[in-house]
Amino acid sequence: MLTLNYVFYLLGALFVGTAVLNVGERRWAQAAFWVIVAAPCLVGDKIAAATKAGTAWPAQAMGAGVLALAVLAALGRARPVVDDPAQAAAREASARRLGDRLFAPVLAIPAIVGVLITGAWIPGSPIPRLLDPAQLALVALGLAAVIALIAALAVTRARPIHGLIEGRRLLDTIGWPFVLPLTLATLGFVFVNTGVGKAIAELVTRVIPTDNALACLLAFGLGMVAFTAIMGNAFAAFPVMMAGIGLPLLIKLHGAHPAVLGAMGMLTGYCGTLVTPMAANFNVVPVLLLELRDPHAVIRAQWPTALALLIANLVLMSLLVFR
Repeated sequence: MLTLNYVFYLLGALFVGTAVLNVGERRWAQAAFWVIVAAPCLVGDKIAAATKAGTAWPAQAMGAGVLALAVLAALGRARPVVDDPAQAAAREASARRLGDRLFAPVLAIPAIVGVLITGAWIPGSPIPRLLDPAQLALVALGLAAVIALIAALAVTRARPIHGLIEGRRLLDTIGWPFVLPLTLATLGFVFVNTGVGKAIAELVTRVIPTDNALACLLAFGLGMVAFTAIMGNAFAAFPVMMAGIGLPLLIKLHGAHPAVLGAMGMLTGYCGTLVTPMAANFNVVPVLLLELRDPHAVIRAQWPTALALLIANLVLMSLLVFR
C-alpha cells in the first residue's frame, strides 16, 4: 500500500538532490539549507518513534535544525541560481515549439487526484487497497505529481535529470519561503498542545459578554483573521480558535452548527491569508518568481478583496451559523 511516508521520501530525495547540485557549484549555505529540510522528510517517522520511546535528542536536533534554517534565511543565504542565457533561450524556444501542450502535465495533477478520490468511493474499487485511505488526498496528490513529471518528460522529450535541475532552480529561487508554511503549521500544533486555546478562551470571557452570541461570533471571526495573519496559515489558526472560542462558546453555549461554523470560519481565516507576508506561498513566492519591485505588491492588490470578503462572511455567519 502506498502511504504518505513514500511521498515524504520522494520529497526528501528531491531536497537531497538539490543539495548535491548546490555542493557541485560550491553553494555551501544553500546545500546546508536543503539538507536540513530533507531530514524530517527522510527520518521524521524515526524521530517521532524515538521521542515516544523517551529519547529526546533526535527531536532536539531537529529543533536546532529549525533554528539553523532561521539563521540561513535571515542572512539571505538561499540565493536563486543564476540563469544561463543559452539555457534560458533554449527553454523559450522549446516552450514556443510545444505551445499549449506544456499545460497538459500540470492539468493532469488535479484530474488524477479527482479520479483517485472519486474512484475510492466506488464499491469494490481497488484504490483503498492501493492508497492509504487515512491520507488518501495527500497520497493521491503525491502520486499525481509523479505521473505528471513522467508526462512532462514525455511531452518535452527531456532527460529525467532535467526534472531535478529545474526543481532545484525553482526551490533555490523561492528559498526560505518554501518552508515557512510547514513551519507555521507545526507552530499551530504546538499552540494547541501548549494550551493557547484555553488561554484565548479565558481572555475572551474577560473582554466580551459571552452571553451574547453575536459578540462571540465576531470574536471568533476576527480572531481567525488575526491568528491567520500571524501564523500565515488558516489551518494552523483554526484549531486554536476553535478550541478557544468555537467549541466552548459558540457550539456548546450558543448551539452553533458545527459544520457551518467550521466551513465559514476557515473561509474567514483566509481573509488574513490575503494580507500577510507570513503566507509566503501566496504573497511572497509570486513576488520572487515574477521579480516584482514592490515586495508587498500582491498584498496591496488583495487587501480590498480581503476586507469585502471579511464583511460579507461575518454577515453570512451571523445569519446561518445559529439556524
